[in-house]
Amino acid sequence: MPGHFEPLPGGGAAVALDDVEISIIRSLAVQLLELIGPGPGADAPEDPLAELFAEGPSEPPADPVLRRLFPDAYSDPEQAPGAPAEAEEQRAHSAEFRRYTENDLRAGKRENALAVIRALDALAPVGEGGAVLKLAPEESKLWLGALNDLRLAIGARLEITDEDDTDLLYRLPDEDARKPMVMAYLWLGGLQETLVTTLMP
Repeated sequence: MPGHFEPLPGGGAAVALDDVEISIIRSLAVQLLELIGPGPGADAPEDPLAELFAEGPSEPPADPVLRRLFPDAYSDPEQAPGAPAEAEEQRAHSAEFRRYTENDLRAGKRENALAVIRALDALAPVGEGGAVLKLAPEESKLWLGALNDLRLAIGARLEITDEDDTDLLYRLPDEDARKPMVMAYLWLGGLQETLVTTLMP
């Protein structure tokens, strides 16, 4: 179980994490929450009807991490082949789609990150530091979403755009300032991959 998720009898998954690993995952999840920001009307009394009709932003986020987490629904107009009119149409469709979906997407990503933080905060230490994290099947899905978002966020900071970029990460010298972030990216990838395996029938 150390270093990777294993399936639990009857469903769910478990992984042994040491104190440093728990701290890293929790810190990254908190940073992700801060980046995503509070939901619309977070300081106002809940009004389900108002929330139902609340519109999100129509423009892509300026931050490259948020652009990776909330990409345009249609291909990037700057890279779209064809006439300018087609690019403008794609831009309009993307803006419309974003306006009606981004708030819900942000809420889902907040829920995933909060599930990670709560699960880690509820862990009981065992042995010489660390603990065994046990997830029910539904919790596993929330964790899977959060791990994916964390990797996307780190990948955006590392400017990873394709598999070739990932291969280069393995060859970075130890003195490279990006090395700790690279190690976190690769480690989270391993956790994500083994968690996916536990969810397979």
